Amino acid sequence: MNVPLVPNSPHPARELGPSNLHLWLLPSPASPRDVPVGELAPDERRRAAAYRRPGDRQTYIAAHVGLRRVLSVYTGVEPRRLNIGREWCEECGERHGRPVLVDLPGAPQFSLSHSHGLALVAVARARVGVDVQALPSQETVDACLPLLHPAERQEIARLPTAGRQTAFARLWSRKEAYLKGLGTGLARAADLDYLGEAAESWRPAGWTVRNAPLCDGHVGAAALAGGKDWRAAMYPVPAESLYARDAVERISAVEPGLRTMLRAHDPFSVRPHALIDTRNRKERAQAS
Repeated sequence: MNVPLVPNSPHPARELGPSNLHLWLLPSPASPRDVPVGELAPDERRRAAAYRRPGDRQTYIAAHVGLRRVLSVYTGVEPRRLNIGREWCEECGERHGRPVLVDLPGAPQFSLSHSHGLALVAVARARVGVDVQALPSQETVDACLPLLHPAERQEIARLPTAGRQTAFARLWSRKEAYLKGLGTGLARAADLDYLGEAAESWRPAGWTVRNAPLCDGHVGAAALAGGKDWRAAMYPVPAESLYARDAVERISAVEPGLRTMLRAHDPFSVRPHALIDTRNRKERAQAS
């Protein structure tokens, strides 16, 4: 398949090592007129049109235009020419689940999340999920607590009231990032997987799920298949670069504002917890 490359791009495709995670912070535009809707595929435009509130519609459009422009940096393909589809299912022979780049062998894995004026894109060589959340109200926390794993509910309930909103948002972002990485999203019940703070050995095996530092008012998390350390780099993209005519070239020139390590889960990390077996994963497996 011949795909049109970004014309006259002075920058080579960005390199991405097997243990690298690149996180792109994408702001909303100053005006809806700044966003080139024509770069979206017809199905993306249909989904955008389904949003009832104009603000939600513009957030969706801006996030998906931004995603395409970021992925163009890694592929060298024009944003509007990227074929973003769904993961191939060997069992049913159809495409569903996680979004992937189609017809581009060797293309990186990616994930997108957006919330209240901020979008977050993760790019890696492994299965990856990402989530960003605006801090919820206490009413939202109270309404969502019953959806959590019983041990997670207990952890949140133990906290002072003033700390529950941030703790819940951090937990929920880890949970959604993991479910996106799986490809199920919230079709998988939120109480099936433990992603709390008290016992990392109880978190899903074979995954690294960590919160990532973001701007005030938002929390975020990334989930990567492979229970190992990941070198993460955060790229904050200025709005004037993201929505410029030469956006891909400008994005290519953005330097990371933060570098950090997302550490693998500690298999021996268990604090006293009434609902958690304090033996580590290996000991539990031997006893079963």
